Amino acid sequence: MKNGIRAVQLAKNGVGVIFPRRRKITPTPLFALAPFFTLAVAALVGCSAITRPSPVRQTFLLEPPLSQAVAQPKAGALRVGSINVAAPYRGKAFVYRMTDLKFETDFYVEFLVPPAAMLTEQTARALERAKPFARIAGPGISMDSDWVLDGFASALYADTREAGKPAAELAITYYLTTAGGFEQTPFWTHEYRERVPMRDASSTAYAEALNTAFGRIVDALAHDLAGVQLPKR
Repeated sequence: MKNGIRAVQLAKNGVGVIFPRRRKITPTPLFALAPFFTLAVAALVGCSAITRPSPVRQTFLLEPPLSQAVAQPKAGALRVGSINVAAPYRGKAFVYRMTDLKFETDFYVEFLVPPAAMLTEQTARALERAKPFARIAGPGISMDSDWVLDGFASALYADTREAGKPAAELAITYYLTTAGGFEQTPFWTHEYRERVPMRDASSTAYAEALNTAFGRIVDALAHDLAGVQLPKR
């Protein structure tokens, strides 16, 4: 009250004194600042997108070396049917075996086409060059054939279970049947399995090792078909 009394006394003496009133500060609600926080976060995200390049997807296609022609092709025509792939390896993404039961895929590294179509087409291409039969027809080609070759890939992955020793694993079983017959039980079958060490753990090294493994398989297939004892028709 002291200050108040003094103000009255000064007023009586003809002196007017005005004391400033304290300004009341009202806090800004948090929801009112929300747009500013949103803009700040958007600016940070935009800067991050500019400074950090997005991952680039890599695609690979197997093209094994063509086998040499066999010495004496068999008479008749062979049609390459289809090579199915086991469910875990059926997609285009590369598959990596981490442990005995753990497998992983890489979304950014994949085959250009699904493995089943790729293995079928490349098998036909290799046999067309090797000529174990006088005539070879690939998938989608209309031709009367005497024999049909199908297959099933049971392994198609990069094996990284042993540290520092990655390897490409590929296993394909081929089946030879008589074309157009009611009995579709194969009269010849053989499993080919190849394990090729990778030079490092990169996706490119895996594709190279897998291509080598596939080349060895189709080369052995061509020579085995040339020596198959065909049933009488």
